[in-house]
Amino acid sequence: MPARAGSEVTTVPPTEHETVFTYGAPALKYGTGASEEIGYDLTQYGARRVLVVTDPVVAATGWPERIAEGIRGYGITTETFDGVHVEPTDVSLQKAVDFARGSGPYDAFVAVGGGSSIDTAKAANLLTSNDGELMDYVNAPVGAGKAPANPLKPLVAVPTTTGTGSESTTVCVLDVLSLRVKSGISHLRLRPSLAVVDPRLTVSQPAGVTAASGMDILCHAAESYTAKPYTEFARKQPEQRVPYCGANPLADMFAEKSLQLLSWALPAAVRDGENLAAREAMALAATFAGLGFGNAGVHIPHANAYPIAGQVRDFHPDGYPGDEAMVPHGMAVSLTAPAAFRFTFSAAPERHLQVARLLAPDFEWPGDLADHLPAVLTNLMREIGIPAGIGSVGYSESDVDSLVSGTLKQQRLLATAPRSASEEDLADILLASVNLW
Repeated sequence: MPARAGSEVTTVPPTEHETVFTYGAPALKYGTGASEEIGYDLTQYGARRVLVVTDPVVAATGWPERIAEGIRGYGITTETFDGVHVEPTDVSLQKAVDFARGSGPYDAFVAVGGGSSIDTAKAANLLTSNDGELMDYVNAPVGAGKAPANPLKPLVAVPTTTGTGSESTTVCVLDVLSLRVKSGISHLRLRPSLAVVDPRLTVSQPAGVTAASGMDILCHAAESYTAKPYTEFARKQPEQRVPYCGANPLADMFAEKSLQLLSWALPAAVRDGENLAAREAMALAATFAGLGFGNAGVHIPHANAYPIAGQVRDFHPDGYPGDEAMVPHGMAVSLTAPAAFRFTFSAAPERHLQVARLLAPDFEWPGDLADHLPAVLTNLMREIGIPAGIGSVGYSESDVDSLVSGTLKQQRLLATAPRSASEEDLADILLASVNLW
């Protein structure tokens, strides 16, 4: 009730716990043919000169040039950077930044590809709109964790893989080669202006990429759904709010729908990449999961994934460029998910069981309920060809201490876990993940 003139204004004293959650998302255009309208969309931002960012494999499909041609049809000049590195590094991002600085200025960016292309475009946009160097903006303690002072240019994200969610999020992920650690840049200004999801662009995805990126979608949804609720965080002042605010009703809704779609679409898309119904459902599942976890956050499986990918020695996954070792992000996330969810079960039993039911409604588990979701996950991983644990991608028990050290650097993600994980807890999760079956 408003205070009467002359009366004293009273304020409600702040509570100990958070009572506010935030939600943000890019504008979204979804459906077959959506990528043909990007030129028009860019005119709405007043764009006259645009940098298209992609990788060599996606460039070879012809889609980036087709999109660029459509953009030029609206009188907009385009340049293309096709040197994106799959699983970006600080070195590969710097090459894109140097190209954008040297050939610019640009007043908009269009990323065509997987999360690698979208994250590379985010970095190029950030560092052509703001002063400084890449490590100035990388999350602490790996980098300086500086916030961008200036707004970024419009970024249109056009995913050609279904999984990363980068088209919806405020995060740019990278390997810092000198430190052998994966980290990221996180700020609200990195969120794309527009996500254009055209399922046709995902049909060329190999089965191995579909499986790995599909597990990324699954973990985005499952981790955001089981994340620490926003009401359990300490009360924040407005300037302290971060994109990952914890599980909340909006994010829950998107996660549940994503998991329902994945229950049938992920195995179907891996079996038959030409299955358009499955591809469309996967694109929707990825979109829903991105809209959810981009606000609620992810936790232990993603925190573990960074050192698993960053410390890889000689693993070469099917469907990915074979010239260098890598553990794809979605695969790295999935490898410790069964053990991680077994650990977090006690913090939110019903939520973990609901994830299992949504993924496998007919699955009966006669044992300990804490093992229900891990069993559903390992069954699915075996079906779609995910490796049988971190031991299958080159790690052994002797590597656990080094992996734990890398995980502990991901405090932004660990803070969202529903159950606090000590160094010993993380070691136990990784040890249990050496051999899943």
